[in-house]
Amino acid sequence: MGIVKAVCISEKKGTQKVNIHSARFIENFGIEHDAHAGNWHRQVSLISKERIDAFKEKGAQVEDGAFGENLIVEGYDFKTLPVGTVFRCNDVVLKMTQIGKECHAHCAIYKQVGDCIMPREGVFATVEHGGVISEGDELVIVEQPE
Repeated sequence: MGIVKAVCISEKKGTQKVNIHSARFIENFGIEHDAHAGNWHRQVSLISKERIDAFKEKGAQVEDGAFGENLIVEGYDFKTLPVGTVFRCNDVVLKMTQIGKECHAHCAIYKQVGDCIMPREGVFATVEHGGVISEGDELVIVEQPE
């Protein structure tokens, strides 16, 4: 089981996301008002709180949303889960579609500390069923591919 620690969006691509604490997730689209929402396989990004904490221990000063993540969740090491894993949080159902991403241009965090964890630690998902997710909500795995 995981616990949602932050819910972040950005209104424009290329800008750091900010924690809005609660958001509406729209089926086959993503998070309401998030610049990265749309009809594609990376509607929502997730990262483990534990991975962010380890990064901070190296001296990085980062705020929620700094890696471009939508959801910070404590309790899962997302990159160890297979693509196709399905999560439920309240009425929201998310299906993991991708682990990591290619970083074409180094982000502000990389320029600040010489590293960024999102390309190797972050995962992406589609919204299979909509609803609201807020900080403190429980995220559970409901299905994992073999």
